[in-house]
Amino acid sequence: MAIQTIQSVNEMQSHSIGLRSSGHLIGLVPTMGSLHEGHLSLIDIAKEKTDKVIVSIFVNPTQFGPNEDFDKYPRTLKEDCEKCHQRGADIIFNPTIQEMYPGGYSTFVEEEQISSGLCGVSRPHHLRGVTTVCLKLFNITRPDIAVFGRKDAQQCAVIRKMVLDLNIPTEIVVGPTQRDADGMATSSRNAYLSDKQRKEALNISNSLQIARDMVNSGTKSVDRIVAEVIHHLSHSRRIRVIYVQVVDRSTMEPAREILPGTQQLCVAAWVDQTRLIDNIEL
Repeated sequence: MAIQTIQSVNEMQSHSIGLRSSGHLIGLVPTMGSLHEGHLSLIDIAKEKTDKVIVSIFVNPTQFGPNEDFDKYPRTLKEDCEKCHQRGADIIFNPTIQEMYPGGYSTFVEEEQISSGLCGVSRPHHLRGVTTVCLKLFNITRPDIAVFGRKDAQQCAVIRKMVLDLNIPTEIVVGPTQRDADGMATSSRNAYLSDKQRKEALNISNSLQIARDMVNSGTKSVDRIVAEVIHHLSHSRRIRVIYVQVVDRSTMEPAREILPGTQQLCVAAWVDQTRLIDNIEL
Protein backbone atom coordinates (compact mmCIF):
# COMPACT_ATOMS: atom_id res chain seq x y z
CA MET A 1 0.00 0.00 0.00
CA ALA A 2 1.47 3.37 -1.07
CA ILE A 3 2.16 5.94 1.58
CA GLN A 4 -0.45 8.70 1.82
CA THR A 5 0.72 12.07 0.47
CA ILE A 6 -1.07 15.31 1.33
CA GLN A 7 -0.31 18.72 -0.18
CA SER A 8 -3.22 20.82 1.07
CA VAL A 9 -2.80 22.63 4.40
CA ASN A 10 -6.53 22.39 5.11
CA GLU A 11 -6.64 18.69 4.28
CA MET A 12 -3.60 17.94 6.45
CA GLN A 13 -5.00 19.92 9.35
CA SER A 14 -8.40 18.22 9.13
CA HIS A 15 -6.80 14.80 8.89
CA SER A 16 -4.63 15.46 11.95
CA ILE A 17 -7.60 16.71 13.97
CA GLY A 18 -9.42 13.51 13.03
CA LEU A 19 -6.50 11.35 14.11
CA ARG A 20 -6.30 13.09 17.47
CA SER A 21 -10.08 12.78 17.95
CA SER A 22 -9.72 9.06 17.37
CA GLY A 23 -7.16 8.85 20.16
CA HIS A 24 -4.04 8.49 18.02
CA LEU A 25 -0.72 9.94 19.13
CA ILE A 26 0.88 11.86 16.27
CA GLY A 27 4.60 12.12 15.60
CA LEU A 28 6.04 14.70 13.21
CA VAL A 29 9.43 14.56 11.51
CA PRO A 30 9.99 17.95 9.81
CA THR A 31 12.38 17.74 6.83
CA MET A 32 13.35 19.55 3.66
CA GLY A 33 13.55 16.25 1.81
CA SER A 34 16.58 14.64 0.17
CA LEU A 35 16.25 12.13 2.98
CA HIS A 36 19.27 10.31 4.37
CA GLU A 37 19.88 7.95 7.28
CA GLY A 38 19.75 10.84 9.75
CA HIS A 39 16.17 11.64 8.76
CA LEU A 40 15.17 7.99 8.66
CA SER A 41 16.47 7.42 12.19
CA LEU A 42 14.12 10.20 13.33
CA ILE A 43 11.19 8.35 11.73
CA ASP A 44 12.22 5.29 13.77
CA ILE A 45 12.09 7.34 16.98
CA ALA A 46 8.68 8.79 16.09
CA LYS A 47 7.33 5.30 15.33
CA GLU A 48 8.46 4.05 18.75
CA LYS A 49 6.69 6.87 20.56
CA THR A 50 3.49 7.46 18.55
CA ASP A 51 0.74 5.73 16.56
CA LYS A 52 0.89 7.81 13.37
CA VAL A 53 4.02 9.35 11.86
CA ILE A 54 3.87 12.36 9.56
CA VAL A 55 6.98 13.33 7.61
CA SER A 56 6.86 16.86 6.23
CA ILE A 57 8.89 17.48 3.08
CA PHE A 58 9.11 21.17 2.32
CA VAL A 59 12.12 23.17 1.15
CA ASN A 60 11.35 26.25 3.18
CA PRO A 61 12.31 29.45 1.35
CA THR A 62 12.19 31.68 4.44
CA GLN A 63 15.20 29.97 6.03
CA PHE A 64 17.45 30.67 3.06
CA GLY A 65 19.20 33.99 2.72
CA PRO A 66 20.07 35.89 -0.46
CA ASN A 67 22.62 34.02 -2.60
CA GLU A 68 22.16 30.80 -0.61
CA ASP A 69 21.33 27.44 -2.17
CA PHE A 70 17.52 27.43 -2.18
CA ASP A 71 17.28 26.92 -5.94
CA LYS A 72 19.80 24.09 -6.11
CA TYR A 73 18.86 22.39 -2.83
CA PRO A 74 18.36 18.69 -3.70
CA ARG A 75 14.75 17.71 -4.33
CA THR A 76 14.16 13.96 -4.54
CA LEU A 77 10.48 13.52 -3.71
CA LYS A 78 9.94 10.17 -5.41
CA GLU A 79 12.91 8.58 -3.66
CA ASP A 80 11.94 10.26 -0.38
CA CYS A 81 8.43 8.80 -0.53
CA GLU A 82 9.84 5.32 -1.08
CA LYS A 83 12.23 5.68 1.87
CA CYS A 84 9.41 6.90 4.13
CA HIS A 85 7.25 3.96 3.06
CA GLN A 86 10.04 1.47 3.74
CA ARG A 87 10.66 3.00 7.17
CA GLY A 88 6.98 2.79 8.11
CA ALA A 89 5.88 6.43 8.09
CA ASP A 90 2.16 6.92 7.59
CA ILE A 91 1.77 10.28 5.85
CA ILE A 92 3.95 12.64 3.83
CA PHE A 93 2.95 16.28 4.02
CA ASN A 94 4.42 17.96 0.93
CA PRO A 95 2.87 21.43 0.60
CA THR A 96 3.70 23.95 -2.10
CA ILE A 97 5.21 27.32 -1.28
CA GLN A 98 1.87 28.92 -2.16
CA GLU A 99 0.10 26.67 0.38
CA MET A 100 2.50 27.64 3.16
CA TYR A 101 3.06 31.28 2.24
CA PRO A 102 0.07 32.53 0.24
CA GLY A 103 0.09 35.97 -1.32
CA GLY A 104 0.27 38.73 1.28
CA TYR A 105 1.90 36.50 3.91
CA SER A 106 3.63 38.74 6.49
CA THR A 107 3.84 36.98 9.88
CA PHE A 108 7.08 35.58 11.29
CA VAL A 109 8.14 34.07 14.63
CA GLU A 110 11.52 35.00 16.07
CA GLU A 111 13.35 33.70 19.14
CA GLU A 112 15.76 36.42 20.25
CA GLN A 113 18.28 34.86 22.66
CA ILE A 114 19.40 31.37 21.68
CA SER A 115 19.31 32.33 18.00
CA SER A 116 21.56 35.37 18.40
CA GLY A 117 24.92 33.56 18.18
CA LEU A 118 26.50 30.84 16.01
CA CYS A 119 24.44 30.53 12.80
CA GLY A 120 22.41 33.56 13.86
CA VAL A 121 25.43 35.72 13.05
CA SER A 122 26.38 34.26 9.68
CA ARG A 123 22.81 33.51 8.52
CA PRO A 124 20.80 36.41 10.03
CA HIS A 125 17.24 35.34 9.10
CA HIS A 126 17.77 31.59 8.92
CA LEU A 127 16.47 30.68 12.37
CA ARG A 128 13.51 33.04 12.04
CA GLY A 129 12.53 31.03 8.99
CA VAL A 130 12.98 27.78 10.91
CA THR A 131 10.84 28.83 13.87
CA THR A 132 8.14 30.23 11.59
CA VAL A 133 7.84 27.12 9.45
CA CYS A 134 7.99 24.80 12.47
CA LEU A 135 5.20 26.66 14.25
CA LYS A 136 3.13 26.47 11.06
CA LEU A 137 3.83 22.73 10.78
CA PHE A 138 2.88 22.21 14.43
CA ASN A 139 -0.41 24.04 13.88
CA ILE A 140 -1.13 22.09 10.70
CA THR A 141 -0.18 18.56 11.82
CA ARG A 142 -1.01 18.86 15.55
CA PRO A 143 1.79 16.52 16.69
CA ASP A 144 2.16 15.14 20.20
CA ILE A 145 5.89 14.90 19.56
CA ALA A 146 8.18 16.37 16.92
CA VAL A 147 11.57 14.77 16.29
CA PHE A 148 14.69 16.67 15.23
CA GLY A 149 18.33 15.69 14.76
CA ARG A 150 21.10 16.76 17.10
CA LYS A 151 23.37 17.82 14.23
CA ASP A 152 21.25 20.97 14.05
CA ALA A 153 21.91 21.68 17.72
CA GLN A 154 21.12 25.40 17.73
CA GLN A 155 17.94 24.82 15.76
CA CYS A 156 16.83 22.22 18.30
CA ALA A 157 17.50 24.58 21.22
CA VAL A 158 15.64 27.43 19.51
CA ILE A 159 12.60 25.25 18.79
CA ARG A 160 12.54 23.96 22.37
CA LYS A 161 12.52 27.56 23.59
CA MET A 162 9.76 28.54 21.18
CA VAL A 163 7.62 25.62 22.33
CA LEU A 164 8.20 26.58 25.97
CA ASP A 165 7.63 30.31 25.51
CA LEU A 166 4.53 29.97 23.34
CA ASN A 167 2.91 27.15 25.34
CA ILE A 168 2.83 24.78 22.39
CA PRO A 169 1.55 21.33 23.47
CA THR A 170 4.19 19.40 21.53
CA GLU A 171 7.11 17.48 23.03
CA ILE A 172 10.40 18.08 21.25
CA VAL A 173 12.51 14.93 20.95
CA VAL A 174 16.11 15.14 19.71
CA GLY A 175 17.71 12.12 18.07
CA PRO A 176 21.47 11.51 17.95
CA THR A 177 23.57 12.67 15.02
CA GLN A 178 23.92 9.90 12.46
CA ARG A 179 27.33 9.47 10.84
CA ASP A 180 28.55 7.64 7.81
CA ALA A 181 31.18 4.91 8.20
CA ASP A 182 33.95 7.48 7.77
CA GLY A 183 32.59 9.58 10.66
CA MET A 184 31.07 12.38 8.60
CA ALA A 185 27.70 13.62 9.84
CA THR A 186 24.89 12.80 7.42
CA SER A 187 23.57 15.88 5.63
CA SER A 188 21.61 16.55 2.47
CA ARG A 189 24.30 19.06 1.48
CA ASN A 190 26.93 16.31 1.46
CA ALA A 191 25.57 15.54 -2.02
CA TYR A 192 27.23 18.74 -3.23
CA LEU A 193 30.71 17.44 -2.41
CA SER A 194 33.10 15.85 -4.86
CA ASP A 195 35.24 12.95 -3.61
CA LYS A 196 38.16 15.31 -3.02
CA GLN A 197 35.96 17.81 -1.18
CA ARG A 198 34.44 15.11 0.99
CA LYS A 199 37.90 13.84 1.93
CA GLU A 200 38.82 17.30 3.21
CA ALA A 201 35.40 17.80 4.83
CA LEU A 202 36.17 14.80 7.05
CA ASN A 203 38.55 17.08 8.93
CA ILE A 204 35.49 18.72 10.50
CA SER A 205 34.36 15.57 12.30
CA ASN A 206 37.99 14.66 13.00
CA SER A 207 38.54 18.03 14.68
CA LEU A 208 35.53 17.42 16.94
CA GLN A 209 37.02 14.15 18.09
CA ILE A 210 40.32 15.88 18.82
CA ALA A 211 38.41 18.31 21.06
CA ARG A 212 36.63 15.51 22.91
CA ASP A 213 39.93 13.69 23.45
CA MET A 214 41.40 16.88 24.92
CA VAL A 215 38.48 17.20 27.35
CA ASN A 216 38.73 13.53 28.29
CA SER A 217 42.43 14.11 28.98
CA GLY A 218 41.60 16.89 31.42
CA THR A 219 41.86 20.06 29.35
CA LYS A 220 39.69 22.78 30.91
CA SER A 221 40.65 25.71 28.69
CA VAL A 222 38.03 26.62 26.10
CA ASP A 223 40.57 28.81 24.29
CA ARG A 224 43.02 25.91 23.95
CA ILE A 225 40.38 23.59 22.55
CA VAL A 226 39.04 26.15 20.07
CA ALA A 227 42.58 27.03 18.97
CA GLU A 228 43.44 23.37 18.41
CA VAL A 229 40.31 22.76 16.34
CA ILE A 230 40.95 25.85 14.19
CA HIS A 231 44.59 24.79 13.79
CA HIS A 232 43.52 21.33 12.62
CA LEU A 233 41.00 22.75 10.14
CA SER A 234 43.52 25.27 8.81
CA HIS A 235 45.53 22.43 7.25
CA SER A 236 42.70 21.83 4.78
CA ARG A 237 43.04 24.03 1.70
CA ARG A 238 39.33 23.83 0.87
CA ILE A 239 38.00 24.61 4.36
CA ARG A 240 37.16 28.14 5.54
CA VAL A 241 36.04 28.31 9.16
CA ILE A 242 32.85 30.27 9.90
CA TYR A 243 32.85 29.61 13.65
CA VAL A 244 34.25 27.25 16.25
CA GLN A 245 32.64 27.66 19.67
CA VAL A 246 32.10 25.77 22.90
CA VAL A 247 28.58 26.57 24.12
CA ASP A 248 26.06 25.55 26.74
CA ARG A 249 23.81 22.85 25.28
CA SER A 250 20.57 24.51 26.32
CA THR A 251 21.23 28.24 25.98
CA MET A 252 23.92 28.19 23.27
CA GLU A 253 25.79 30.79 25.32
CA PRO A 254 29.59 30.71 24.88
CA ALA A 255 31.42 28.79 27.60
CA ARG A 256 34.25 30.29 29.64
CA GLU A 257 35.62 27.01 30.90
CA ILE A 258 34.95 23.36 30.19
CA LEU A 259 32.22 21.80 32.33
CA PRO A 260 31.95 18.21 31.03
CA GLY A 261 28.44 16.96 30.43
CA THR A 262 26.80 20.37 29.92
CA GLN A 263 28.42 21.73 26.76
CA GLN A 264 29.04 21.07 23.12
CA LEU A 265 31.55 22.18 20.56
CA CYS A 266 29.89 23.60 17.43
CA VAL A 267 31.63 24.07 14.10
CA ALA A 268 30.46 25.67 10.87
CA ALA A 269 32.72 25.84 7.83
CA TRP A 270 32.73 26.27 4.10
CA VAL A 271 34.14 23.39 2.09
CA ASP A 272 34.68 25.36 -1.10
CA GLN A 273 31.09 26.51 -1.82
CA THR A 274 29.30 24.07 0.52
CA ARG A 275 28.38 25.19 4.04
CA LEU A 276 28.50 22.38 6.62
CA ILE A 277 27.83 22.27 10.36
CA ASP A 278 28.64 19.66 12.98
CA ASN A 279 28.91 19.43 16.75
CA ILE A 280 29.94 17.09 19.53
CA GLU A 281 28.96 16.91 23.17
CA LEU A 282 31.82 17.49 25.60
